[in-house]
Amino acid sequence: MRVDILTCQPALLESPFAHSIVKRAQDKGLAEIRVHNLRDYAINKHGQLDDYVFGGGAGMVLRVEPIAAWIDELRAQRPYDAIIYLTPDGETLRQPLANRLSLLGNIILLCGHYKGVDQRIREEYVTHEISVGDYVLSGGELAAAILVDAVVRLLPGVLGNEESALSDSFQDGLLAPPVYTRPAEWRGRAVPEILLSGNTPRIEEWRHEQALAHTQAKRPDLLGQG
Repeated sequence: MRVDILTCQPALLESPFAHSIVKRAQDKGLAEIRVHNLRDYAINKHGQLDDYVFGGGAGMVLRVEPIAAWIDELRAQRPYDAIIYLTPDGETLRQPLANRLSLLGNIILLCGHYKGVDQRIREEYVTHEISVGDYVLSGGELAAAILVDAVVRLLPGVLGNEESALSDSFQDGLLAPPVYTRPAEWRGRAVPEILLSGNTPRIEEWRHEQALAHTQAKRPDLLGQG
């Protein structure tokens, strides 16, 4: 997978992609992540990217020219399966959406800033609009980092154990069950005996029961009860 990210704050994305699973995916050649500075196509020598809102009102809006120039340049080099705008009014990022995006080859992520981007960019280029939650961030960079992490970890070969992602929360519509490791007893708290039994079918049954109870208690909306 190749991910091209368009932003006016590229420094914000240096650390998230330089560590852990996303870095491993890049080192293995399973993902290529490129961050592009919108100021490379600024409209003047002062690096201007934004302008006042037509009709009046507070805040600034990212202009069309720098964004269009970058997208046109990238699309001239390769086809893209999706051009995604990170925005609070987009589709909420959930695991099924991350699963679908992980099947794509080349994607562009557009990070908004200030009051967002000129609506004509959304109409001309954007194929998907995605939100990471019902709150407002200073820009789309952190949202882009979340999206990349959620998607890249699903690519075949990225995780050490291919089954690990399949047992994550939300993959089957439930929260993950409790997990334990050594020591078997700590401060009087013992690991449930079933997990030490070696009875795989019974362990899986216990895990499903626990996942269901966990979801019922913390996220009943996932069961259609919220």
